[in-house]
Amino acid sequence: MHIEVASEVIAQIGDEARAVHPHECCGILLGEGACIARALPTRNVHAEPARHFEIDPQALIDAHRAAREGGPQVLGYYHSHPTGTAEPSATDQSMAAGDGRVWAIIATGEIRFWRDDAAGFQLLSYVEIAG
Repeated sequence: MHIEVASEVIAQIGDEARAVHPHECCGILLGEGACIARALPTRNVHAEPARHFEIDPQALIDAHRAAREGGPQVLGYYHSHPTGTAEPSATDQSMAAGDGRVWAIIATGEIRFWRDDAAGFQLLSYVEIAG
């Protein structure tokens, strides 16, 4: 599957990953259909933020509530791998819901987008668009 990602989203996630290094950054991907137009940074509330991420549950609730009220849809999530690759880790795979959401993973300056579906993570192709 092919998705579109606003160039500002890619730049923002990269900036955030560098700013919180050596911890993992995380947040919510917002948009419509197959177009990711915004990245909403959230607090990483995991007890071990250098090795794991957990999106602030209140931020996730608020994003879904805003979507129900006509705002952008929650298309997925993002996080960084400060010392790994831009591929789903064993922890990512065990925590995945198989719900079809997009996961963006950034590591060492590379970002990849994955679909979390029932068969596991599938690498997505994407095109960067002007936001």
